[in-house]
Amino acid sequence: MNSNSVFGVFQIATCRFILWNSNLAKAGSTRLPLGENPRALYNLASLLSYRQSTTMSAHTIDGVLLSQQLRAEIGQRAASLSAKGKQPGLAVILVGEDPASQVYVRNKVKACGDVGFHSVLEKYEADLTEAALLDRIAALNADPAIHGILVQMPLPKHINPHKVIEAISTTKDVDGYSVLSAGELMTGLTGFRPCTPYGCMKLIESTGVDLRGKHAVVIGRSNTVGKPMALLLLQANATVTICHSATPDLAYHTRQADVVVAAVGRRNTLTADMVKPGAIVIDVGMNRDDAGKLCGDVDTAGVREVASHITPVPGGVGPMTITMLLMNTVEAAERT
Repeated sequence: MNSNSVFGVFQIATCRFILWNSNLAKAGSTRLPLGENPRALYNLASLLSYRQSTTMSAHTIDGVLLSQQLRAEIGQRAASLSAKGKQPGLAVILVGEDPASQVYVRNKVKACGDVGFHSVLEKYEADLTEAALLDRIAALNADPAIHGILVQMPLPKHINPHKVIEAISTTKDVDGYSVLSAGELMTGLTGFRPCTPYGCMKLIESTGVDLRGKHAVVIGRSNTVGKPMALLLLQANATVTICHSATPDLAYHTRQADVVVAAVGRRNTLTADMVKPGAIVIDVGMNRDDAGKLCGDVDTAGVREVASHITPVPGGVGPMTITMLLMNTVEAAERT
């Protein structure tokens, strides 16, 4: 970071404190000197920590490369199982004609073939009844050649997704979405971790940074990413804060974080002035910018100059999600 940038950050920090104090005065509150205002002092000190940092450009965590390495390992494990007469098998069910879902399903089936899995793709019209879908899941639950079952979301409106997810045997719930799978994760029992958070953990592990005692902030509280992400970070002995749409002063929390995982689906949720120098930043978001270009939840160009490691979009978390689905499936086969 050059001297002009440092001076600019100093100006921003100072102006923010002055504005904050001014707003207190308008509200009839007593204005405090900087030294008597802990939160303002912390925010200012955090921003000014840029002055102590040398010019920094974050290392890109290559999700494509890591995915390739993990798939090579998965392929070896699948080959070992196949040699014993137990080829890993994944069943994928698609109901309806959602274009994005068709692409996702096609990629999953191709990935199975690439690592030596047996795969079954079942496509149904959008008017398939809920009862018929549940019957098909029951049959796959009983099929010894199938170790993992995935029902592609979203489903047509007349089908209850919760009922469908809960119908999948926990031993074959390779998406890790069922209530029982969530309970296993919560209590630290052996089970299947949701694929995207699982992939995020592998990306963090690839940096070589020990999470023990580190402060991690997860932005987002969804059942599929935010909550399980927080639990996985806890299992790694990180101190975890979950932020969401009702969190006041998001930047106050993120500036304290050694690791930030952004998973809200809104671009520029995390900007450079919200990041602690040297932090690891994992961008789960999938959005479009004004030009229609794919982007994440993080202002990558700005944050890259502050963080130590960052995932790109595309090419970061995305490739890892299907890879961890394969990982869960081979683990399911190994457990049987």
